[in-house]
Amino acid sequence: MRHKPIKSKLFEKNRKKFVKDLLPNSIAVFNSNDIMPTSADGTMPFVQHSDIYYLTGIAQEETILVLFPDAKDEKYREVLFVKETNEHIKVWEGEKLTKEAATKQSGVQTVFWTSEFWSILQRFLIFPAQNVYLTTNEHTRQGVETETRDDRFRKEMQHRFPLHNYQRSAPILHKIRAIKEKTEVELIRHACSITEKGFRRILPFVKDGVMEYEIEAELLHEFIINRSKGFAYEPIIAAGENACVLHYVQNDNVCRKGDLILFDVGAEYAGYASDMSRTIPVSGKFTTRQKAVYNAVLRVQREAMKLLNPSNTLDEYHKEVGSLMEKELIDLGLLNKKEVKNQDPNNPLYKKYFMHGTTHHLGINVHDYGAFDKKIEAGMVFTVEPGIYIPEEKIGIRLENDIVITKNGYDDLMGNIPIEVEEIEDLMNSK
Repeated sequence: MRHKPIKSKLFEKNRKKFVKDLLPNSIAVFNSNDIMPTSADGTMPFVQHSDIYYLTGIAQEETILVLFPDAKDEKYREVLFVKETNEHIKVWEGEKLTKEAATKQSGVQTVFWTSEFWSILQRFLIFPAQNVYLTTNEHTRQGVETETRDDRFRKEMQHRFPLHNYQRSAPILHKIRAIKEKTEVELIRHACSITEKGFRRILPFVKDGVMEYEIEAELLHEFIINRSKGFAYEPIIAAGENACVLHYVQNDNVCRKGDLILFDVGAEYAGYASDMSRTIPVSGKFTTRQKAVYNAVLRVQREAMKLLNPSNTLDEYHKEVGSLMEKELIDLGLLNKKEVKNQDPNNPLYKKYFMHGTTHHLGINVHDYGAFDKKIEAGMVFTVEPGIYIPEEKIGIRLENDIVITKNGYDDLMGNIPIEVEEIEDLMNSK
């Protein structure tokens, strides 16, 4: 574990919030992700499922959590199953969690080995329960086609126990995970501070002829030496016309004088993500046109932050940000005021140059849980990321900060990361 230990109180509190919304006489089961194969005997690095991590803090494979708040025997109200280790596993993979260590990390007092799961479930848990809550991957973005451990588990449960009432855990988790505990906010803030260190590292490093992947390596180095596992998501380091490709991740082209480089990167820390976008000039100085477009994006970002408040929903917010962007694009000569006035409201013209959303929830997942049609609340953490993309001018500019909503406004978790034109130019030319 690279990060400093997280007190189990966070996960105990998260479990209490979850069970409050369960129907009477219900159990809920949460599984770890699979270890995904590549080919031959290769595997991808293990990534824990965010639901079980949110509820336990356990990042080990083959872990299962069962919650049964109405169990008559108190010891079965929270039950954790972890992978039993042996000398062979210890030699080849290292130490696994003992039952005592699993309790210390999660706060769950009753721990069994994963191999005992089905017998314990059948003997003590499933028959007194009427409802069974299971995990489904529900998000506004397109899902994946891969059959997951949760997919297989749902089939097995419904085969073994067909007459129980099955419910979805996702609606509850989308409700409670959207509002972060103070500890979670501080973990995200720390991830943001590591991202800041990486960004400051590369500003004097960038020069004509540097490769995008060399910049990626510098960022990764800084992240890892600060106790991060690395990037919270696939990094985008896009020079010149690559900056107009929203999900460009090849990072294998050369950066040339006159180009802009668009960064969309973020460090993870303790399982929590940061998400930053910045755009800098390879030469260390913006051209007049680049600066005009850059400052237009910056103005939209600053006004957009003010709009993320409890009087808005995210759907309403996106419409208001679109209006801000329309004005800037007209002033830049990219849109015609008359044409904008007569545009189809369902297909606004600004989307030619700004085609993506301006925010999303942030937490354990980069695109974290939370509904878009619910009112914004204090404790929610969002990105704010407007952009303007002009392929014919080889200009792609996106600026993104992470903020937490407060009772009186917001707290910019990336407020210390350079963003002003003059600040960036000064730092790039300080070597």
